[in-house]
Amino acid sequence: MQNKFFIDGQWVAPADGTMLPVIDPATEEVFHHIPAAGAAEAEAAVKAAREAFDNGPWPRLSGKERAKYLRAMAQGIRDRLAELAHMENRDNGKPLPESEWDLTDAAGCFDFYADLAEELDGEVEEVKLADARFVSKAVREPLGVAVAIVPWNYPLLMASWKVAPALAAGCTMILKPAETTSLTALELGAIAENAGLPKGVLNILSGKGSVVGQALIEHCQVDKVAFTGSGPVGSRIMAAGAKDIKRISLELGGKSPFIVFADSDIEKAVEWIMFGIFWNQGQVCSATSRVLVEAPLYPKLLERLIEEAKRITIGNGLDEGTLLGPLVNKGQYEDVLRHIERAVEQGATVACGGTRPEGFEKGYYLEPTILTDMALDSDAWVEEIFGPVVCIRPFESEQEAIRLANDSRFGLAAAVMSADDQRCERVASAFRAGIVWINCSQPTFTEAPWGGYKQSGIGRELGRWGLDNYLETSSISCSSIARAKAAMCWSVARPIFRVRPFSTR
Repeated sequence: MQNKFFIDGQWVAPADGTMLPVIDPATEEVFHHIPAAGAAEAEAAVKAAREAFDNGPWPRLSGKERAKYLRAMAQGIRDRLAELAHMENRDNGKPLPESEWDLTDAAGCFDFYADLAEELDGEVEEVKLADARFVSKAVREPLGVAVAIVPWNYPLLMASWKVAPALAAGCTMILKPAETTSLTALELGAIAENAGLPKGVLNILSGKGSVVGQALIEHCQVDKVAFTGSGPVGSRIMAAGAKDIKRISLELGGKSPFIVFADSDIEKAVEWIMFGIFWNQGQVCSATSRVLVEAPLYPKLLERLIEEAKRITIGNGLDEGTLLGPLVNKGQYEDVLRHIERAVEQGATVACGGTRPEGFEKGYYLEPTILTDMALDSDAWVEEIFGPVVCIRPFESEQEAIRLANDSRFGLAAAVMSADDQRCERVASAFRAGIVWINCSQPTFTEAPWGGYKQSGIGRELGRWGLDNYLETSSISCSSIARAKAAMCWSVARPIFRVRPFSTR
């Protein structure tokens, strides 16, 4: 495990020697230390990325050449998958199979953007002009130096969602992982090094967001900031980036609804509800944490949901059969408990869970929790809890369900379940959300766009949309050689804007 930064192709110790403890959320034990970057490291990383972009080979390589490095990084992840999965488990707490799936997806992300990098070669859009004396084309070019700030819930996967398209586009990058889950992000530096990535193209700084993250966001030589995390932090990033008119993309929080109609298969509904809220301990920005169930189905579905939630195997993510590991750290664990306590104070009923499971004296473990009877303006119904806590309530009509689903400042994701395909399509079209699921919850595809409406963010990741985040479009126009003489001597008035050469003015 790394204990240095990756800057300009070199492994660098912190200038002031500051290190941060890495705590296993399953045992609360410190098992490693990572370096904490400050202003000096931020300056060095930006300088390296700037030099690599302005004078290095990376932006000038063909897409096909860049694709070779991306595919080598994908293979580097696969070659170390078991080791990296174990590392993420101890860093984050999620069950080992989930870590393995995440890392498989991360490798696939690099392969996907390698393909798109190749497609950039020769990509020129001819623009049809009304004035035949000129020809014009639109070309896409790498944006510049990008900073990626990623969260702790999917450490290497979220990094890959940003690093892979940025490198494919020809940008250079500084990656700032979450301070609590930096292990696999730092290892990405070793993977890039082994792949032969030119120096300065990818730089990785661990440390506190309030220190090194802020320094990177405010740096005048940074062209782009991509952030995944909370709304308040996203707002501050927008404000900081406004000074230099930086390009900003944000994937923020959610309080996603899941509408279940009475004609749904109850067992499938319970399965998808549980997957939508208990996967990754509920620490998922798109978690379908507000479940709306049509009144005739509500009592039975709630009963079955409680039964199945109580059967979930809780434990250390390294133990075979564990489905629900610990929350990521003490702060997050205590925050989720406060949300549950506040919900009860505001009148909600804890139908299931809500406390530490028996037999767990150490670790940030929490039982899967189901809340009912909460008011529509209660914190539990309105605020993102980011833990294994689902709020469930009945509804009477399709119109009411849609109104309740959209009554949120968030708009990341939404789901609907029904045996009526036309109803599903109506409801899906009515959702004000960037990601919509029909008869399922949480499937995510590298090829499809990911992002939200309203306060859930700006821009889209994944697919070709993710590549667009790191490209600028340039319009190039020139006079037509065949018509050059006419362009120099024309004098017939036309009722549109014209260009007159200086020699005829």
